[in-house]
Amino acid sequence: MAVNLRGVTTVLLPGTGSDDNYIYRAFAGALREAGAVLVTPAPRPERLVEGYRDALDDAARAGAIAVGGVSIGAAVATEWALRHPGQTVAVLAALPAWTGSPDTAPAAMAARHSAQLLREQGLDSATATMRASSPQWLADELARSWAGQWPALPDAMEEATRYVAPTCEALATLAVPMGVVAATDDPVHPIEVARQWVAAAPRAALRTVTLDAMGADPAVLGAACVAALQACDFGALRRGERDRGHRNR
Repeated sequence: MAVNLRGVTTVLLPGTGSDDNYIYRAFAGALREAGAVLVTPAPRPERLVEGYRDALDDAARAGAIAVGGVSIGAAVATEWALRHPGQTVAVLAALPAWTGSPDTAPAAMAARHSAQLLREQGLDSATATMRASSPQWLADELARSWAGQWPALPDAMEEATRYVAPTCEALATLAVPMGVVAATDDPVHPIEVARQWVAAAPRAALRTVTLDAMGADPAVLGAACVAALQACDFGALRRGERDRGHRNR
């Protein structure tokens, strides 16, 4: 049995420093094919996480929604799903960056470094530094989105580095299916984190992409995430519920 997204409002949240422009291009094709109604709220860098939570709350006023995003967007969406099981249809988690504490996560360290550069060098110089160490496609994406979120961008990056993502124990209580996608060659969003999420959640599946493929066509990210969602084992959730029931007797 596949997850039916037809007519379902699906709210997808960008990663830190990224924007709704990118996430729309990454997911619009796959979700349009699935019949979903895509909503991509713009990040509010002055209140990044609360802005994301508000967008999810607003979308759910009209009925149950699917949620997801990229990196910290995926984490905030999954946290929301855990808190609102009756209002959530499914989760689409792309490139999860860490599980639980952010302290030693490569993505959090990269965000702290970028925030420091932006504060010390300003937008133009920090963007040039970022370009020198990034693939061309990623540098172009970030140059656009960074400019759109300046001057509050360093605040957003620092807020992200303090965000505690769902733990494995929390993910084990996820009541809906979750499709997860990881890039096999992404050191900032290690595939081991995606594997942790999938192993912990009762009904989840993983699909992989590469950074080169994402650079050539961002739509491969959304397609892989939707494919992972459709590959979820529905029987696993039922088995997990029975197991928990037996343990609680």
